[in-house]
Amino acid sequence: MTFNISMHRSWWMENGPGCRVTPVTPPPSWAPEDHRYISIAGCLLEYQYVEVAHSSLQIILALAGFIYACYVVKLISEEEDSFDFIGGFDSYGYQGPQKTSHLQLQPMYM
Repeated sequence: MTFNISMHRSWWMENGPGCRVTPVTPPPSWAPEDHRYISIAGCLLEYQYVEVAHSSLQIILALAGFIYACYVVKLISEEEDSFDFIGGFDSYGYQGPQKTSHLQLQPMYM
């Protein structure tokens, strides 16, 4: 969006819905040599309105993407908290399988 403060033209000015571009020949003497001098007619909407709508749509999509990304991060972080590691959550860390003894232990009475 140039707000008519630069020599550059908006893409939507020439390619807006319903716009017909007609080159003006010969170009005026004050027109730069590397620029085309054209006439635009028949646009359904002025290009400024199309640019504002286009920018608004981009902002809405970016906001929706940000909200969805926050939701996905929340889901992933909840999943990580509920994941059951081998042996569960114990304060001593992982303990391998215990060796089993084939000896039968009997209580000793004195």
